[in-house]
Amino acid sequence: MKRKLFSVVFSVFLAASLTISCKKEKPVSSESNDTVAAKDGNQFTVDTLNSKVEWKGYKIFKSENTSHFGTIKFESGDVTVKDDKLQSGKFVADMTSLTSEDLKDDAGQMEKLNGHLKSADFFEVEKFPTASYEITKVSPLAEGDYNTVLDGNLTVKGITKPITFKANVSAKDGVVSIATEPTDINRDDFGVKFQSPVANGVIKNEITLQINVKALEKK
Repeated sequence: MKRKLFSVVFSVFLAASLTISCKKEKPVSSESNDTVAAKDGNQFTVDTLNSKVEWKGYKIFKSENTSHFGTIKFESGDVTVKDDKLQSGKFVADMTSLTSEDLKDDAGQMEKLNGHLKSADFFEVEKFPTASYEITKVSPLAEGDYNTVLDGNLTVKGITKPITFKANVSAKDGVVSIATEPTDINRDDFGVKFQSPVANGVIKNEITLQINVKALEKK
C-alpha cells in the first residue's frame, strides 16, 4: 500500500513539474513600442571595403599618448530594412585583419603589437578568426546626438555577451549607414585577460569600440 501511494504521489509531482517547466519555456512577448529585430523587409549587404570597427586600448599608468588604437575589417554582414527603418542585422569581423593605426609610421613596432594582439595572450585569432555582433532590438532615440539604440549580442573568442550601442542610423537611396557611439566593453568578459608587468604599465580592461557600417541593397 505504501509503495502504491508513493507511486501515485510521485506521478502527480512529475506531472506538475512538467507543466511548470513548459510554462517557463513559453516565449515572452514585448509590449513596448521598440522595434524588435525581424527578417521581413529589404535585404542589404555590408560593403566590407567601406565598413570597419575602430578600437582603442589603454594603459592605466601611461598617458593617452601611449594608448593604442586601430581598426578591424568586416568579413561579411547583412541588415534588414522595412519602411526605411532598420529591423535587424549581423556583422562578422575578420579578426585576422586587426591592426594598430597609431604605429603605422613604425612598421617594426606595429608588426610586433599586431602579432601580440592576435596571439593567445589576447584575441587568439588562429583559433577564433572572426567576431560578430548581431542586433536583437532596434529602438528610436528622440534626444541627444544619436537617433537609435541598438541592443545585440557581441561574440568574441566564442563568448557571447549582450552589448548596447547608441548609433546614428540612416536608410535611404539603397544605402544603410550605421555609426555607433564609441562604447567601452570589458575585455575580461570575453576571456582576454593578459596583463603586462607593472613596470610596463597595467593594461585597462576597457576597450573602446566603434562600429561603422555601410550596407548596399541587394538587387
